[in-house]
Amino acid sequence: MPVVPRLLRAVLLGATTAAVLAPAAAANAEPSPAELQQQINQSSSALEKVVEQYNGVGEQLKTTQTAADALNAQLAPLQSKVDSAYANVGKIAVQAYKGGGPSSMALLLSDTSPGTLLGDLTSLNRIASTQQREIQGYAQAKEQYDAEKKKLDDLLNQQRAAQQSLADQKAKIEGDLAKLMELRQKAFGSATAPKPAAVAAPNIAGSAGAAVRFAYGAIGKPYVYAASGPNGYDCSGLTAAAWESAGKSLPHNAAMQYNQTARISRSQLQPGDLVFYSGLGHVAIYVGNNQVIHAPQPGEHVKLASVDMMSPYGYGRVR
Repeated sequence: MPVVPRLLRAVLLGATTAAVLAPAAAANAEPSPAELQQQINQSSSALEKVVEQYNGVGEQLKTTQTAADALNAQLAPLQSKVDSAYANVGKIAVQAYKGGGPSSMALLLSDTSPGTLLGDLTSLNRIASTQQREIQGYAQAKEQYDAEKKKLDDLLNQQRAAQQSLADQKAKIEGDLAKLMELRQKAFGSATAPKPAAVAAPNIAGSAGAAVRFAYGAIGKPYVYAASGPNGYDCSGLTAAAWESAGKSLPHNAAMQYNQTARISRSQLQPGDLVFYSGLGHVAIYVGNNQVIHAPQPGEHVKLASVDMMSPYGYGRVR
């Protein structure tokens, strides 16, 4: 083979080999910092929705547990009355058996006059029927309460199962996120963002002012899953804690907070109002000047941000 064709063939083979290897090398390349941040944001967003669902189940669990406790408190005296009624009937039965108390047989064998006998039998029947009505009434009431209690117990069991399921999901996503945080550590030299500096709260009056001041005081606290303070917060934990400091109770769940607040428009926003994002997967508190304070995501801290940090889903005013 001539020298030139051999060289050409070698060059072509080398070019082909390079073309085959280049994509593989690119595919195995380390993700860029921007790509890592995007992966972290996506996983954090998915995790936050699971955490908010977890928080919601916890709120429902507290509600049904309170109802179960109230029902148990009502059942206790009812059970006591039922036991007392049965005990009274038992005493009558024992007395009749031993001959120590009134019984139909004893009355029939006595020398009592017909008029007195009729009166005694009527009295005996009246006592028995009264006791029986009481027993039936108590038993029916207890049966109703037992049925309601069973419904509540079943609901509690379902919620505990749902909570465990969400906890399992949360554990998986946390595991995935931990891997991404390792990549972030490698890419940026730190798995966590710098802690923001404290910011002075504006002077706002009323309960909304108290909630806003609390939010400003939380700046720099770390994001912690399913936490409502005092050492860390998730998004709905922060807004719930802020308004709790102002004497208002909000559930620890973004969707529930949305349902509990009054709908307002963007133009009506005032400090203390809540701003919802990500299909009710995230919530922040509005503090004025087109800014909100929120607990963003794992690896970050409570901080000030633009109200348009994401596309708002809706706005709510605490009533």
